[in-house]
Amino acid sequence: MSEPIECCLWAPMNDPVYRAYHDTEWGVPEYDSRALWEKLQLDGFQAGLSWRTILYKRDNFREEFEGFNPAAIAQWDQARVDKALQNPGIIRSPSKINALIGNAKAYLAFEERGEDFSDWMWSYVGGNPIQNSWDEFREAPTKSPESEALSKDLKKLGFKFCGPVIVYAFMQAVGMINDHETRCPRHKHVQTMVR
Repeated sequence: MSEPIECCLWAPMNDPVYRAYHDTEWGVPEYDSRALWEKLQLDGFQAGLSWRTILYKRDNFREEFEGFNPAAIAQWDQARVDKALQNPGIIRSPSKINALIGNAKAYLAFEERGEDFSDWMWSYVGGNPIQNSWDEFREAPTKSPESEALSKDLKKLGFKFCGPVIVYAFMQAVGMINDHETRCPRHKHVQTMVR
């Protein structure tokens, strides 16, 4: 009988949705601007909650928020916000939904300036993932100088729900920081996933 594969302990083996997220998404470098913006919004909705809660509602979020289309969300009025607040499949927080609308406008301002959101985000790690080497996930920090700098600049541009702890979790998830445990097969695998 073969030995079980030692993966990151934060993703329980008995939760297939969480395991699939760990095994196929978390830590994989993401370079698509809209996808990065979507993940930042989901991490903002996570504030005060567990990622598992958001992960299990992610499809509902995508449906309610028009596929996380910033151009569509930027047009939302109070009536559209009120409609979203009736959806039990999402996190029904007026402050987070209003932040989403403002964040959509802040994202669109990048396009208006002729800037690439992805290039801007990745510049905070020099364009390549930071490769950490933690034996155990609890060794990883909850924020870093990079997440603090990115958070500060996002706020200057009008983004909300993007504190340095939220931004660090975002950076881990989108592969800007490789925080898979060193024993986890994904640690070495995502190291090879660079542009």
